[in-house]
Amino acid sequence: MTISLADHLRTLPDESLAALLQLRPDLVVPVPADVSALAIRAQSRVSVARALDGLDQFTLQILDAARLTRDPLDGATATEAVLAMATAGPRPPAPATIRGAVNKLRALFLLYGPEHALRVVGGVDEVSPYPAGLGRPAAELDPRTAALCADPAKLRRALLAAPPSARAILDRLAAGPPVGSVPPGALQAPPLGAEDSVPPDPTNGGAPTGSPVRWLVDNRLLVLVSAGTVELPREVGLLLRRDTGPLGPVRTSPPPVSATPREAKAVDSAGAGQTMEVVRHTEALLELLSAEPPPVLRSGGVGVRDLRRLAKSLGVDDPTAALLLEVAYAAGLAGELELTGAATTRYGADQQILPTGGYEVWQAMSLAQRWAQLARAWLVMTRQAGLVGQRDDRDRPISVLSAEAERAGAPAARRAVLSVLTDLEPATAPTPEEVLGLLDWRAPRRSRGREAAHREVLAEAARLGVTGLGALTSYGRLLLADVTDADERGSDDPLGLHADAEDGAASTAVRALDALLPAPVDHFLVQADLTVVVPGPPDPALAGELEVVAEHESAGGASVHRVSTASVRRALDAGYSADDLHALFRRRSRTPVPQGLTYLVDDVARKHGGLRVGSAGGYVRSDDEALLAEVLADRRLESLAFRRLAPTVLATPYQVNRMLMALRDAGYAPVPEDASGAAVLARPKTRRAPGRAPVARTVDPLASPKLAVPRLLGVVEQIRRGEAAARAARRAPAVVRGGAARSGPTPAHGHSDALAVLQQAVRDKALVWVGYVDAHGATASRLLRPVSIGAGYLRAEDERTEMLHTFALHRITAAVLDG
Repeated sequence: MTISLADHLRTLPDESLAALLQLRPDLVVPVPADVSALAIRAQSRVSVARALDGLDQFTLQILDAARLTRDPLDGATATEAVLAMATAGPRPPAPATIRGAVNKLRALFLLYGPEHALRVVGGVDEVSPYPAGLGRPAAELDPRTAALCADPAKLRRALLAAPPSARAILDRLAAGPPVGSVPPGALQAPPLGAEDSVPPDPTNGGAPTGSPVRWLVDNRLLVLVSAGTVELPREVGLLLRRDTGPLGPVRTSPPPVSATPREAKAVDSAGAGQTMEVVRHTEALLELLSAEPPPVLRSGGVGVRDLRRLAKSLGVDDPTAALLLEVAYAAGLAGELELTGAATTRYGADQQILPTGGYEVWQAMSLAQRWAQLARAWLVMTRQAGLVGQRDDRDRPISVLSAEAERAGAPAARRAVLSVLTDLEPATAPTPEEVLGLLDWRAPRRSRGREAAHREVLAEAARLGVTGLGALTSYGRLLLADVTDADERGSDDPLGLHADAEDGAASTAVRALDALLPAPVDHFLVQADLTVVVPGPPDPALAGELEVVAEHESAGGASVHRVSTASVRRALDAGYSADDLHALFRRRSRTPVPQGLTYLVDDVARKHGGLRVGSAGGYVRSDDEALLAEVLADRRLESLAFRRLAPTVLATPYQVNRMLMALRDAGYAPVPEDASGAAVLARPKTRRAPGRAPVARTVDPLASPKLAVPRLLGVVEQIRRGEAAARAARRAPAVVRGGAARSGPTPAHGHSDALAVLQQAVRDKALVWVGYVDAHGATASRLLRPVSIGAGYLRAEDERTEMLHTFALHRITAAVLDG
């Protein structure tokens, strides 16, 4: 007796249905109306494809065995038949392993029914039309080919007679898939051995040559299914697989990794060194964006020239610069700033990429915290930086931060690759080919065709310091666990009520990385050549001071800065006095301050402020008349069109900011002053883009919510109620459902008769079938127990839900007493 999936689901307890919904959460979006709708959705092509995408290679092969052993009449198979086919190869797997795969398929309801009558859900054949890479039976393709396959001896002789080139085609199709495309003219060319029977044909390249495809089609070993497509019959494929088994090579476990584990300390040290470089390069990149923000193209993203300029300034290649910019943007450290009015760039763009307000907060964090924010953003961002520089569908280059680099599956690809490294022994460094092989066994349907993206993940993980020497670092392993736990907590806490309580504590990954990185230093070493050596990563306060008073020269474990005339003048312009600078160097330096540095600070401070610039259209004043005469005679300042208003005052028609820049470029040290003549000393105001929150969780538009067991049981209860309502609707009188009454009690057709029936039901407290029109204009029916009638409304208790409802009397179309 054939049983449908819906009937099978109706026989299951609530716990079994909840287990199905937990394994396949896409079935509850939206919640099915009843069990029939649940069965239809579970057999749909989309839902079955999602279930198959998560299966490993061995489980898919067991499913193919169940499909190949189905009875042609009723479509059922048995566990014993699956065992027989799966163990037919030279290296048969253990029966317990096969039964475990069958039970997994039954839990997913890709197989259902008892063990002696298993059935495959219908959507599997739609998603994967060729089980185990084998074609359709010969009887479904061609009667003459079926006659050949019905004679095993004749079929073997035909295979033995195949020429080597034809046999190579058969072996290729037997490995799967069983269909192939035929080049133009291949079937018109003469078969092998009959090249001289036809004259030369230009279609085949001149003199005719033997066609192996033509030979196979003529000898019924291949079937032409359409113009330009041939298919290998299933019987021929099974005969060609006699050495490997009907399912091909069966592997019950992932392929082994030949790499030996490295020393864990070396892996972590290499990764920690790379994290320092990543943070340094990201900070330098954001400073470059602040100094010269690149415009946003009208098509979106940053142009190729600007990306190359940033890469050249950072000393990295273009892919690394693109990755750092994408990660900084995803971490909320960079964003777009709208340009108002006429402040547009030379490209006509009205937006620029600038650091956000969160950049200063990020700078104040520890080195490990800064790296963790970048690495988290990389893990969860839906951007594929490896696409930058490639061509899109319209043959246009993909630019960084453009919409074309958006890929919803990028977070899942990173998780898949890193999970492979996580499951290996710590400090194991597999080759990229071994990682791809493991991914292909774990989820072959999901990984095939994405090899390039997976290789990019390995390269990006190495650039960001998540891996070291090709192996996953200890803090990278902890970071992946933290992000995974955060996603799981987010699914259980959709409103984010518990997020704030967990943000204050440092993560385990940050603590592990902090133990590997050198401690931040709050001092430096000043040398006689005015270079400042910082013997380690500077703390945020020291880094801010060095940014003002010195020029950065080189980075590494110990960074080098240089104090110059320009840097001292910049510090004085920012509000430092000469005494402040002397005190800073004495406090921070662990070596005696060189006399040359003291003289340099005093000399620049003595000249600083010798010229005063005001905002009165602009003017320059100085008590040193000789200095003003020198400025007036300086040819480099002719563009300012100075004129003398007094022996100590010069005026110009240009604005103060332009005059300040021109004087400083000419080597002078002016300072601005306000209307009262007081010097205005302040750091230059930096522009910032509006604040952006970093990507906190993986945003996968194709993912389904993971519900807890109590919520799943609630969903099952709702489905059960819908099933009861569907059964009740099916037994409602025809007149209540909107049709003509065939049998049963005589209904009340008129509205007044329906009211009379309802009034009688109120008096007798009887059940009554009520047909009504809902708010959407659709007809519906319910079995009710009327409570009262008045003010144009009927108040009644639903017999199924035991809830009180109110119905407008003018919407009631019919009423029939039950029984």
